[in-house]
Amino acid sequence: MAQLESERVHIAPVGFEIDRIVIPARRLKADRVWLLVHDNRAEDKALRFAEEIKKRLKKSKIQAREAYADRLSLFGIIRAARKIIADEPADNIVYVNAASGSKIQAIGCMMACMTMQAGGREIKPFYAEAEEYAGFEGRQQSSGVKGVNPLPTFEIRTPKEALVRTLHVIKEGGGRMTKKRLAEVAEERGIIQVNAQEKNHAVVRYTTLDKNIIQPLLQWRLVDVEKVGRNRHVTINREGRNLAEFLPY
Repeated sequence: MAQLESERVHIAPVGFEIDRIVIPARRLKADRVWLLVHDNRAEDKALRFAEEIKKRLKKSKIQAREAYADRLSLFGIIRAARKIIADEPADNIVYVNAASGSKIQAIGCMMACMTMQAGGREIKPFYAEAEEYAGFEGRQQSSGVKGVNPLPTFEIRTPKEALVRTLHVIKEGGGRMTKKRLAEVAEERGIIQVNAQEKNHAVVRYTTLDKNIIQPLLQWRLVDVEKVGRNRHVTINREGRNLAEFLPY
């Protein structure tokens, strides 16, 4: 059954904070809080904080769910936050907490916001300002919340799906492929559509790939192309690899 009205959903990385997750969720009347926790539970020193957060949210009748990402992996955090946003119904309001985890988690969540702004989604990053700071380990790093301050966010354009899929194809192929072979795989996977007779099919496929895929990828500066003998080789560069790390296909 489809939901009758939009829900308020929070995404909050879990570090050594409790109040800065729970209090904003209460004040902003959250229906659900996604806790972004470290993916290795055996090494997660913040595990007891996550458990306490879930207890307090339950008392406030706020649903708590968990998503997992390496807290030291920027791209892993971006990918996990983007997936939460993408999986939520488009009508839901998504609040992203940039104060509850580490700096890496805050940056990753902000980048996820910026890359998901298109499509009319309502995504609202915020910073929860603490009332007091502990100054030592063994308890939550701060207590209370003085204010919940909205953060400005700007849309970061991302390449079209066909370009992202092509980056993953090149990556799967070892990071480098001939343009001819890439054209064959792109057609097999439906990345490009070729309308041509049998006698000139290969030529049209090659030019279709070049016009619709390779040239845009070069404009985005995500691949490099070089001529080796009679063949042209397409190589995914550092920027392309980084993009493919957090953009699924």
